[in-house]
Amino acid sequence: MPLEDFQVFDRDLSDTALSDYQQADALAVDTETMGLLPQRDRLCLVQLCDPQGRISVIRIAMGQTAAPNLKQLLEAPTVLKIFHFARFDLATLRHHLGILVAPVFCTKIASKLARTYTPKHGLKDLILELEHVELDKTAQTSDWGNPANLTPEQLRYAANDVRYLISARSRLMEMLQREGRWELAQQCFNCLPTIVSLDLLQYQNIFEH
Repeated sequence: MPLEDFQVFDRDLSDTALSDYQQADALAVDTETMGLLPQRDRLCLVQLCDPQGRISVIRIAMGQTAAPNLKQLLEAPTVLKIFHFARFDLATLRHHLGILVAPVFCTKIASKLARTYTPKHGLKDLILELEHVELDKTAQTSDWGNPANLTPEQLRYAANDVRYLISARSRLMEMLQREGRWELAQQCFNCLPTIVSLDLLQYQNIFEH
């Protein structure tokens, strides 16, 4: 994938990019962080892709606590935000940038509800089956902490994590509707803000006996 396929921004989207993305009815979104605990591990990148395949990578600076244009976009009620394992990304965006993302579609939740014939619900397995594309996940555990010096491999990885989500969502919607689980999926997505609040307060197993 040539790097000119997408734009890189520092700290926030430009006004022009914000305006362009606001025209979309859905956006794929992902984040890259230094680890899996939002309270400890900082946010390094936010990636976006619209239905036209326009990809943006936003480099988040150390100590940055706001990105006004990104916040406006991710909180826009007319734009559906599609994530894979939205629970983590929503917690990270809320904790670090104060963004309350909505509305949301999670391809991992949708996969678990629809693809009950397999235990493999990671992004790589999902995209391989639905889009017939094998993602290279080599850079997944690399150091994202120096965004000014990201390698071409890291940028390709970051872009590919959002490149196929919009199409995958369409296929998962068809499966959920066919199997009579679409309303259940919607209810799960609507629960995500509460689950994220519990995660950020470090509650665990609250629904167990």
